[in-house]
Order: sequence, then structure tokens, then C-alpha cells
Amino acid sequence: MKTVLLPLYFTEANERETRERQKQLKALKSLYSDTAEFLDEQPLGTPISPKADAILFPQMIGAIFSHRTDLEKINIPVIVLTSSFGTVEMWDWEIVNYLRLQIGMNVFTPYNIELAKVILRTMASKRLMNGRINFLMFQDDPGEGMQANIFKRFYWWEAECTKAIENAFNIRIVYQSWKAVNERAGQISDTDAASLWKEWAVPQEGVKEENILKAVKLYMAIKEVIQSVGNVYGVGSNCLNESFHSLTTPCLAWNWVFEHDHIIWACEGDTVTLISKFILYSALQKPLMMTNIYPFLVGMAALKHEKIDTFPDIADPDNHALGVHCGYFGLAPQSFCTHWTMRPKALEIVNENAIVIDCRMKCGPITMAKLRSDMKGITIIEAEIEDYVQYPGSDCRNGALIRYRNRSGHKVMEALSSHHAIIIQGDITHELLQMAKVFGFSTEVI
Repeated sequence: MKTVLLPLYFTEANERETRERQKQLKALKSLYSDTAEFLDEQPLGTPISPKADAILFPQMIGAIFSHRTDLEKINIPVIVLTSSFGTVEMWDWEIVNYLRLQIGMNVFTPYNIELAKVILRTMASKRLMNGRINFLMFQDDPGEGMQANIFKRFYWWEAECTKAIENAFNIRIVYQSWKAVNERAGQISDTDAASLWKEWAVPQEGVKEENILKAVKLYMAIKEVIQSVGNVYGVGSNCLNESFHSLTTPCLAWNWVFEHDHIIWACEGDTVTLISKFILYSALQKPLMMTNIYPFLVGMAALKHEKIDTFPDIADPDNHALGVHCGYFGLAPQSFCTHWTMRPKALEIVNENAIVIDCRMKCGPITMAKLRSDMKGITIIEAEIEDYVQYPGSDCRNGALIRYRNRSGHKVMEALSSHHAIIIQGDITHELLQMAKVFGFSTEVI
């Protein structure tokens, strides 16, 4: 995915300014060749090509103040990359302020190359979604199965939620049968599954060969549906609530779907998490994962669910949480993790032959971010993975100990929109704010 940029220049430019602009444009094409496609430059005031995602100003001169009428006709974002380092030139802040306040333009002024690439990748993903891409979800009768008292509460299964996502991003959510894809998996031969496993084997401990093959076959069956539907950029399934349809879990499948097919995944049929992860990864291209967040402030309600007696005995517990999903930290691809091992299942509600992933991301700064239910805003929580904690025999056999960086535990309790959290590696609030600006999302930073 590349953003299409239309460079504009000023006819008032003298010979020296023209040479400098042409040199700058050549440098930008080299710096951003992986994230941007450049249309032929044209003078400000000429018609804007419908191919353009954004206007690029590689150079600013004072003549811009005499072009108010021309500027007011521009209805797409503007990115200013005027320094010789491929970023905004600080002498252009006056002009940028004028464009934003006097003209009302949506102007981006990245001050480092990575931030510019986040903006460009976000613009490209927004255009891609407007092309009616597909997100694939496997489910049959959500809510009526395992732990129905919990699962029947979730907004992501409501037709209203599906419609809100599709309308907000002009994408299509395609629903397929979880039961049927598992039946298809059962028809795949051990020989074919063993051949694929030999080629793509992952670290595992304690998983019987017959159960490894079950997990491989599920990937192969899911891949067939992905190819049949076509244009699929995200996939998930109602794997826990309807676990009785499956002899395994899709954890290995989701790893391979990302690592080999470059498709984003989400667990438990959660389409809000799926679309959030697609947007976040498309823009940031940083390690991320989905997990359950259990703030210590929740107390016994969280402890009982995880089958543990107490939270870790630490200072400042009100500003800490556990990140745990299906017995371990969560599900992330191998390339995102410092440790990654496929193990036998932990949860009681899945098939006895099922598998799960025990993985860790590196300790240090993280940022949690997710779309809110109206698809118009994003909540950002600044945090840190301090350590990993183990409760043998529980549903938290290896969970992440998470601390909110801003001592914001009570604010987090008011702001969370789901128990499903998306954890992104790094302190990247500034990048998320630029991503949100491209989409027009409101933001709340905690």
C-alpha cells in the first residue's frame, strides 16, 4: 500500500527556488519510495487529480499568502516536507498555522521520517478500505455456546456493530461457518498436514503429533476459505464460545495467517478488535497483540475468572493490571515476540486436544489503543510491561504485569470499552495521534 501524493509548486518561484524545489522533490522520492507514489508536480491553482490522497508541498515560499482562493479549493489533506532531511522545515510553522487556522486545511507536519511514514501508511490504508476490502469471520450461533452468560453480552456480535464498522470504513465483513470450516479440516489428510508442518514447523513443547496435525489442518481449511472469498485483510473466529465445533483452536492458524499470508487476525469473533488491529498495524507496523486486561482494581471479579487467589504483591496496585488471554499472555505472531512456544491447551472450555501459544513481548514501554464502539474515536493508554508472572494450574500460567505510566488506574476503569485490549510495543502516543488525525478520530490519552 502506498499513498498517492500530488506535489504542488508556486509559479512565482524564481530560478534558485525552482532548483531547490526540484532537488528537494528528488530527495523525497528517494526517502519515501516505500510508502508513497508521486504524481507529476503541478502549479498551485490547477485542478487536483482524483488519484491523489494528499497534497505535498516540498517547498514553501511567501507567495502562498496570495493564493487564498486556490487553497480554499483543496479538499484533501496536505503534508509539508520542506527540510533537506525529509521533514517539516521549522521556518514554515507560520505558514502551516495560517493554513490550519485561516484556511481550515488538514495539514500534517512530520518532524521525523518515521512519523511521516506513519501518516503516509495511514492515508494508504484509508484509501485501501474505501476499495471495499473483506474481513472474514467464522461463527455460527454466537453467544449460545460455552460461557453464554459472558459471551451473550458482547456488542461485536450485534448487527448494529457490524453495520457501524462497514459504514465507517466502507469495508465488508464476511461471515462463514465455524462448524463447516472445522468439518473441512477433518477431511484433509495427515500426509498433507505433515508436509506443511515439516516446512513451517514452530517451537512447541508437549503437543502430541496428532494434535499438531489438527492445528495444521485447521489452518489449511481456513486458507481455502480465504482464497475463495478473496481480498481478505483480516480474519477471526468464535473459537471459545463455539469451541464444541472444533477439535483444536486456531492459534497456530492465526500465527501462520500473519507470518505467511500477511493477514491480520483477532480472537473470539471480535470484529471491533479486528478492524482496530488492521488500522493500527497498517499505520504503525509495530509488534502488537490482543489480550484480556484485568486491572487490579477489579479485584475478586478478575481473580475468580482467572482461577487465582491474589494479584502479585506489589507497590501501587491500583495502577497495575494483568494481561492474560487463554491461559497465557496472549496471541502474537512469532516475529513480534521474544519468546514463543506452542503448548497444550490451558482453558477447560476448549477441546482436550487443543493448543495454545505461550509468548512474551519484550518488557518496557507499551501503548494500548483501540477504537471505541461508535467507530469515531480511539482510546490511548500509556503503560509498561514490568514483568511476567506465573500461576501454575490456573488460567494465568504466564501473564504480563502491566503498569499504567501516568498513575491513571482509576481513569482507565472509566475509559475502557472492552476487556479485549490491543497492546502495541513502544511509547508511540504521538504516532497514534497522527494516525487518528488522518481518519478524523477523536482521541482520549490516559
